[in-house]
Amino acid sequence: MTDGGARQRAASLQRKTKETEIRIQLDLDGSGQYQVKTGVPFLDHMLESFARHALFDLEVDAKGDVEIDDHHTVEDVGITLGQAFREALGSAEGITRYGFFVLPMAESKVEVALDISNRPYFCYDVELTNHKIGDFDGLLSEDFFYAFSQNAGIDLHIVKHYGRSPHHVVEAVFKGVARALRSAVKVDPREGGLPTVKGAL
Repeated sequence: MTDGGARQRAASLQRKTKETEIRIQLDLDGSGQYQVKTGVPFLDHMLESFARHALFDLEVDAKGDVEIDDHHTVEDVGITLGQAFREALGSAEGITRYGFFVLPMAESKVEVALDISNRPYFCYDVELTNHKIGDFDGLLSEDFFYAFSQNAGIDLHIVKHYGRSPHHVVEAVFKGVARALRSAVKVDPREGGLPTVKGAL
């Protein structure tokens, strides 16, 4: 998708607070290349899978107060990634807009539906049988996607149909969101403008 046929759908953002310092580069028209370092190993793994399945090129360099808790880093990466997504998307002309994916992973199945509407909303119906995934608190995945959806301007719905392993469930969430976004940002050659009757997203 281009504005006037030439704009690259990419963004580079930095966010610095007293708790975190984050740099993100994002290209929506990439090939799934990634370089991720957040100081939270499980989040690194999830973001790598996210980039690969969305076919976004993604670089994340984050430093946070993980000696206190992972929460600030996880949430602030979600905020910054959402802001980078919105900037990279630009006017959103020509995009498919809606995305949907049902992702199975071993014994787990997660459903994701989203609308790149610039009217953020978030529904997260994902219950974990155990919150711990190694040293990672699986509940932080909800905080991550809430922050991402609000800053990206996405109406995002995530539902777990079933699943026992918290690792499988959370990984299915990240991959499912990635695949739904991959569909939603795709340029529809028949779409000559914004995919809305309102005239603006």
